[in-house]
Amino acid sequence: MQTIHKSMIPVLREKKHPLAGNAMKKSIGLAICGLVLGAAAHAETLKVDKTRSRIQVDAKATGHSFTGTLGDFTAKVSGDASSLAPTGFSLNWTFDHLKTGKEDRDDEMIKWLGGGKPAGSFRFTKSWKDAGGRTFAMGEITIHGIRKTISFPYTAKKDGRWVTIDGTASLNYEDFSLPIVRAMAVMTVDPQLTVRFHVVGKY
Repeated sequence: MQTIHKSMIPVLREKKHPLAGNAMKKSIGLAICGLVLGAAAHAETLKVDKTRSRIQVDAKATGHSFTGTLGDFTAKVSGDASSLAPTGFSLNWTFDHLKTGKEDRDDEMIKWLGGGKPAGSFRFTKSWKDAGGRTFAMGEITIHGIRKTISFPYTAKKDGRWVTIDGTASLNYEDFSLPIVRAMAVMTVDPQLTVRFHVVGKY
């Protein structure tokens, strides 16, 4: 029988390293797969109730202000039903559904946007919390064929299976290659707009 000398032990141990390395790689791979599958399992789609939701745009003009309300839109929201952490949010609309309370003003808005049925969209990309604990979202908004990245604070609250998401974002319409709105040389619409959204849905 061959006797194993102490000097051979490091060599024997060295031969085991490749196997141990492969086993470790497999374990890490399985762990990553588990995390991905776990995240996918927790991600659920929020069924948005448009009758309870509203999206509005506030504008200031010379001597007065007005609000446009989006009467129809398509929203898709997904996230963790327990933590309310978002995984996806998309919003699509056409501006003929944005009503300001004055038909002639709405008609002028469509002409200003290029005529026809001008469309807009928003796509969520990520969220985070600031040092003060406020939650922010970032995404890409497309208006007048121009895409811009915006970020804004929002809140998400849960009551049973119902979830309410509220947020406010600021936009400058000049950033979308749209001209300053002027009427009769005496009235100007401020390019800074405020978008308020109140999205209600159920998991």
